[in-house]
Amino acid sequence: MCGIVGLFIKNDTLKPQLGTLLTDMLITMTDRGPDSAGIAVYRNSPPDMGKITVQSNSPESEFDELKTKLPVLFDYTVSIVLKDSHAVLSLPKDKSEEIRNTLKSVFPKLRIMSSGETIEIYKEVGLAKDVTKRFSINKVSGSHGIGHTRMATESAVTTMGAHPFSTGNDQCLVHNGSLSNHNSLRRQLQREGMRIETLNDSEVAAAYLTYKLNSGYDLKSAMEQSLEDLDGFFTFVIGTKNGFGVVRDPIACKPAVMAETSQFVAFGSEYKALATLPDIDNAKIWEPEPATVYFWEH
Repeated sequence: MCGIVGLFIKNDTLKPQLGTLLTDMLITMTDRGPDSAGIAVYRNSPPDMGKITVQSNSPESEFDELKTKLPVLFDYTVSIVLKDSHAVLSLPKDKSEEIRNTLKSVFPKLRIMSSGETIEIYKEVGLAKDVTKRFSINKVSGSHGIGHTRMATESAVTTMGAHPFSTGNDQCLVHNGSLSNHNSLRRQLQREGMRIETLNDSEVAAAYLTYKLNSGYDLKSAMEQSLEDLDGFFTFVIGTKNGFGVVRDPIACKPAVMAETSQFVAFGSEYKALATLPDIDNAKIWEPEPATVYFWEH
């Protein structure tokens, strides 16, 4: 039931290979989730710049309209890089919320995948090999990333239902498992002003962590608190601007394996996701403990 991968680059010389390594890792997990696939990659923007990644079901017409209207709507430059059904908007980072609101009102058919200074999310329905090829993920350079192949259990097979889910700037989450209290928690988070756009239980988990971070928790304490507040079975891999974290529920019935060398830290639902990583034969390899938070950051 779903496959997760994550890769955190410790040695800068490996950053140009991030996309290639993540692509290969994710494709090995296809048999765990053939419905949809997605990847979040983290790479720096120029100083004082941010980015918003959007998706369209009619990219040719909608992205043409976007390129035409944005220069009229704003008195500052918003550049656009098209990638199949997705587009990455580069913008002054202090204008991110203004542009998000404009996108919602002026371009309601566009879906916002992510926003922040470093994050880009690409996800679609289909096999991992096809989704990663559409977005040329193998050519991406970056510092870290996480990915997911989905076997839908509790909500529809759609682009918005695919992972990763991003509910805060430079934050995202992928999930293997099932939450039993997501409906009540969704209502509670929405009353607190959190944006939750799907019926997927994993988006609720992402929003929960964002809410905790916005409330003053650091990521480690927010992940520890999730062990008390989230009911069900889960393995989460969480991406942030500076790193990624892993946590499993106290029963830990969903498979997980990790590897660490001087060059990287890697996560996979199964060892085969890690098998072709550089120097993997000399890596420290272990199964993350139940109810234990792991986190690495630059």
